[in-house]
Amino acid sequence: MLRLARRFSTDDRGNIALMGAICMVVVAGFAAFGVDLGTIFTDKRRVQSAADLAAIVAASDLAHAPSAAAATVSKNNYPPDSLVAVETGVYQADASLAPQQRFTPAATPANAVRITMQTKTPLFFGRVLTGDQYFTLKATSVASTTQLATFAIGSRLVSLNGGLLNALLGQLLGTSLSLSVMDYQSLANAQVNLFDFMSALATHANLTGVSYDTLLQSSLKIGDVIGAMQATVGGPASSVLANVGASLSGVTTQVGLSNLFDLGPYGDLPIGQQPRVAVNVDAFDLLSAAAQIANGTHQVATGVNLGLPGIASVTLQVTIGERPVGSSWIAVGTAGASVHTAQTRIYAKIQLIGTGQVSVVNLPVYVEVASGTATLNNVSCGYPDIMTSAAQLGVSPGIVDAWIGNVTSSEMTNFSTKPNPPPVTIVDLGAIKVAARAHAAMANSSPTRVNFSYADILAQTKKTVNTTSFTSSLTSSLLNDLSLTVMVGPLALPIPGLGPLVTGIISGATGSIDALLGAILQTLGVGLGQADVWVPGIRCDGAVLVN
Repeated sequence: MLRLARRFSTDDRGNIALMGAICMVVVAGFAAFGVDLGTIFTDKRRVQSAADLAAIVAASDLAHAPSAAAATVSKNNYPPDSLVAVETGVYQADASLAPQQRFTPAATPANAVRITMQTKTPLFFGRVLTGDQYFTLKATSVASTTQLATFAIGSRLVSLNGGLLNALLGQLLGTSLSLSVMDYQSLANAQVNLFDFMSALATHANLTGVSYDTLLQSSLKIGDVIGAMQATVGGPASSVLANVGASLSGVTTQVGLSNLFDLGPYGDLPIGQQPRVAVNVDAFDLLSAAAQIANGTHQVATGVNLGLPGIASVTLQVTIGERPVGSSWIAVGTAGASVHTAQTRIYAKIQLIGTGQVSVVNLPVYVEVASGTATLNNVSCGYPDIMTSAAQLGVSPGIVDAWIGNVTSSEMTNFSTKPNPPPVTIVDLGAIKVAARAHAAMANSSPTRVNFSYADILAQTKKTVNTTSFTSSLTSSLLNDLSLTVMVGPLALPIPGLGPLVTGIISGATGSIDALLGAILQTLGVGLGQADVWVPGIRCDGAVLVN
């Protein structure tokens, strides 16, 4: 055995063949490194480029992301099965998160797309080493897009009444106003750019180097708010606001505007920097909204006379509740953002002109309108034609709850419970009295979808949504539930037909009562069984790669 080993070690026959075989393996390895690895890197760049392009195209058309991505992959000469996944979701540009954690698939509202592609590239020399004919390549790309809209909710002034507006807004501001209908009309016609307004407000408040959100969260004098509005608008509206400002010279009320405006991603911008999105509102709406939050107790008590047929006088009590926490009146945001009206209660003691044996009917009407809501359902950005862009809101007017009954002042201010008032005396003829009680409610069962074309957005068109159950006037609804009780004293004789007579007096004033209630609520930015919504601006940025 030892001899054979010695012979093998000294036998040099076949060495060249053995060394050649070893060299061939080494040569194949270098060839694989030079040829196959180069091919792999080249094909990897190609598939990554295809994935990037597919992500950008899909993010530009989120509603049809899978088909958009598939078409892009096909145009780049890749087979359909190379597109492994098309995932829509939410991308957060948050530096505190690791890059792989910034995209959340299936989250809504989607603003990004993640594309995953997988393909194979052939091995020429590498198969000698690996035994595989192909090398698998995988590429992932995330693209995000900016689709924002400015939107608001409120109620338009169908008709202007200077006396009512002066009474309500004056008390809310803590002053006395004597503006004309023409003055209010000029305010309604004047547009205020909110970012210009806030820049002027920061100057009035001597705040420098702060963000818009910091300004909105600051305590600001109501006089400075009006002064900033005056500096922002021109024409007749500027003179009107100057008069309002002059009436506030002795008023020290301070307000915070954060519950009126939600600037979304632009809140952190420094004062003076203008974003690429329109945020406009008319001067009357802004004045009314500021007045509502300027009133610390949120209560108004006043008498009004609108000169409506059948109504002798009106004594009015108004209480304005808070908007839902975290909500606002006007907002800049993506799909899913919401705005709300303020919960509002009015108690109108209406003196109706009677007839015959009943000369006066004292009718107390309580109306509560819960917060109306508008949610941004979708922003559709038109590419490449921006004129095809659109926005959709889901709108629910506030639930209307109305009573004829005796509501106390404490019930007016307690928003934790709804009043359930007892009957109230509406006719007093001494020994004979008539008590009344009625209830009516109206609400939408589900949000109404409201679409805004690009033309609507440019024109700042306001659209109205009515409650589906609001099929008649509110007063008529109350009359349908009206219960009258005639109370006769021990020596009095009943009056035949007294109940129908009282009902007839109220019925004759139905239109006037509806007009009164509607005018009061509209002045406060709340519709009776309806909500106005509008989209004054939209921003559509092209999709960009983010990962």
